[in-house]
Amino acid sequence: MSETLSFGRHKVIFATEEDHAKESKVELPPPEPATGLITSDGEINWNCPCLGGMATGPCGVDFREAFSCFHYSTAEPKGSDCYEQFKTMQDCFSDYPAVYNKNDGDDDDDGMPDLNSLEEESEKASSVVDKK
Repeated sequence: MSETLSFGRHKVIFATEEDHAKESKVELPPPEPATGLITSDGEINWNCPCLGGMATGPCGVDFREAFSCFHYSTAEPKGSDCYEQFKTMQDCFSDYPAVYNKNDGDDDDDGMPDLNSLEEESEKASSVVDKK
């Protein structure tokens, strides 16, 4: 049989082997399904961390309008009817270069150097060595 000791607001329960041998009577709720960018009913989950805060930044409204237009587009090719929304979003991005990292022209934000620039630097360095 288990023993219980109380220390102020804390309670310590010492379980015996007999206690662990019994089947648990605790019922856990079913796990909630992981919600991605698109919910099970086809709606856009604006709180998805995969959006990286784009839906709430200074251009959040423009981003949501452009992304919604693309998501619900029935045009062929998909999204071809969303030009104006994407143009408005791009204009907004260019107004906030510090937020949307538009100052270096590099599309990736992985923090890694651009391989093309590394190759160019390597070629310059090797040509200097060849001249000596």
